[in-house]
Amino acid sequence: MQSSAVPELAHTHTRPIHWLATATAVAGVVAFSSILQPGAATAAQPAAPETKSAPAHLTPPDPAAVAFPIECGPVKAVVRKRASGDLDGDGRPETVAVVHCDSPMGTPPDGVYVVTRDADGGTPRVVATLLDPKDGTTVTDFAVRDGAVTATLLGYSSADVPRCCPDVKSDAKWRWQGGSFVRSTPAGARSV
Repeated sequence: MQSSAVPELAHTHTRPIHWLATATAVAGVVAFSSILQPGAATAAQPAAPETKSAPAHLTPPDPAAVAFPIECGPVKAVVRKRASGDLDGDGRPETVAVVHCDSPMGTPPDGVYVVTRDADGGTPRVVATLLDPKDGTTVTDFAVRDGAVTATLLGYSSADVPRCCPDVKSDAKWRWQGGSFVRSTPAGARSV
């Protein structure tokens, strides 16, 4: 047998006590670091502007308080989307709601309704139907901007097209003109 020039060192062979010592040291570092946390940030935040609740006639009407002119049979009507803005230029916001029947199957058609309230902040009510659910159309993209309502509509070219798979896509825009909402096709809109 040949002897080694370097004697065997105890720390070159791992034993359970070595793993226990390492685990204890790591646990100690983790515990100590959780005690020593950095101090709270001291940067001053700018003061938020003071907000006051708007008078009722300036608060957009809540569509949940409205009975929509949609026939749903045994299921209820649900507001799927909503957006608010001043559509008629009177300084009071209106709410536009996309509503359909809460059908357990299929894709029920949508109705698009404008909800407003009197100048005295009275009960919300539907003042216009922009899209009747009887048209069989569903609404995808939807917004109220710059006094206009815009939407992407999905529909069907004929009664032979399955109701699961709309094959007609169009863009629509409604704007208040001369005492009523006038529908147009936005510039650059395409149909599929």
